[in-house]
Amino acid sequence: MTGDAHTLTRAQRLKNWLSRETTGGALLIGAAFLALLWANSPWRESYQALSDAVVGPAAIGPVPVHLDLSLATWAADGLLAIFFFVVGVELKQEFVAGSLRNPKEAGVPMIAAVGGMAVPALIYVGTVLLLGEPGALHGWAIPTATDIAFAVGVLAIFGRGLPTAIRTFLLTLAVVDDLLAIIVIAIFYTSEIHWLALLGTLVCVALFGWHVRSRKPRWFVLLPLAVVAWALMHASGVHATIAGVLLGFTVPAVALHGEATSRTSQYEHRIKPLSSGFALPVFAFFAAGVTLVGGDGPGSVIGQPVVLAIGAGLILGKLVGVLGTTALITRITPLRLPDGIGVRDLLPVGLLAGIGFTVSLLISELSFGDSEHTDGAKIAILSASVLAAILGGVALRYDARQARTADMNLDGRPDDVRDYIGDTKDRETH
Repeated sequence: MTGDAHTLTRAQRLKNWLSRETTGGALLIGAAFLALLWANSPWRESYQALSDAVVGPAAIGPVPVHLDLSLATWAADGLLAIFFFVVGVELKQEFVAGSLRNPKEAGVPMIAAVGGMAVPALIYVGTVLLLGEPGALHGWAIPTATDIAFAVGVLAIFGRGLPTAIRTFLLTLAVVDDLLAIIVIAIFYTSEIHWLALLGTLVCVALFGWHVRSRKPRWFVLLPLAVVAWALMHASGVHATIAGVLLGFTVPAVALHGEATSRTSQYEHRIKPLSSGFALPVFAFFAAGVTLVGGDGPGSVIGQPVVLAIGAGLILGKLVGVLGTTALITRITPLRLPDGIGVRDLLPVGLLAGIGFTVSLLISELSFGDSEHTDGAKIAILSASVLAAILGGVALRYDARQARTADMNLDGRPDDVRDYIGDTKDRETH
C-alpha cells in the first residue's frame, strides 16, 4: 500500500513537472537542438530516413483512409492535435470564466494581439517583395504566431517581482493570437474541402460534446470519438489539428453535477503533461531538423529572403505591433491597462510575443512544404525565437529593477497590486 502511494506521488510529481511552463519551454528547445545536431552530423541521413519513415494502415476496403504518413507528418498532423485540444480547452475556459470573459478588461490585450499579428505579416510581405522573392509570399502568416508555453516559461523565470497582471496580459494576448492563428490555418491553408468528411467530423465532435457533459464521461467513449473526428478532419482537407480545437471547445467550462472544478480545468490538467512533455517536443524534433552542411553550404539557407523576413517579423514586427497598438489604444480610447502595469512593461511582453516556435513551424510547413524556402523558414523561426527569448528575459530583469509609480496604468486611480510573479501566493496558484 505504501509502495502504491509512493508510486502515485512520484507520478503526480512528474505530471506537475511536465505541466510547468518552464519545463515545456526547456523540452521544446532541447528537442529542437537535438534535431539540429543530428541533422548536421555525419549521421544526418539516418535522421532524414527516420523523418520520412511511413507508418499507418493500408487502404481499408475500396476507400483509402489517407493515414499512411511519414513520422514527421504524424507529428505535425497527429501529435499537434493534442496540443490544439489543450489550446481549445484553454480558450473555452478563458472565454467563459477567465480573462476573456469581460471584453472591456480584455480589450487592450485582444487588440494588441491583432496588431501583433498584422504588423509582422506586413513586414514579412514588404521584405520578400523588396528582396525580389514574390514566390515566398504564401508564408506571410509564419511570423504572426506566438508560442504560449515558451513565452510564459521565460516570463516565469525572468519576471520575478513584477505584477502578475503582466502574465495575465501576456496569456490573454497569446490566447487571442492562438485563436486567430487557428482561423488563419483553417481559411488560408486549406486548398480543397471534402464536405462529407467534414460533416462526419462535426457529427463526431457533437457526440463528443454530448458525452463530455454527461455525469460520468468515459475515456473509452471519448477517445474513439476524438480519433475518428481527427481522421475525418484529416480526410476533409482542413488541417487535422483543427479537430483538436473543436473538441476542446465542447468541454464545459463551468462545474457540472456537483463537481468542485470545471471540466476544462480537469481536462487541461490531465492532457497538458502529455502535450508539453511529449507531443510538442516530438513535433519540434521532427520540424526543426534543418541540414545546413552539404549542398551549397549554410550561406545558401541563411541568405534566403524568407530568413530576414521572418526574423524581422517576429522580433521587430511583434514588438512594434504589440507596443504600438497598446500605446495608441490607451491614448485614443477609454480602454486602459490593468492595475499595476504601464506601457513600459509591454516592451518585454512584445519581445516575448516574438517567440513563434510551435505554430510558426507548423505554418512554415503548410506554407512551403518541401520547397526551397522550408529550411530557411525553420532556421529563421528557431533563431528569432531564441533571440526574442533572450531579449525578453533581459528586458524583464531591467523592468523589475525600475521604480514603479502608484498609478502605472494612468487611469487616475492608485493601483491595487497585491500579487507578484514568483511570490508565495503566485507559486501556489500556478
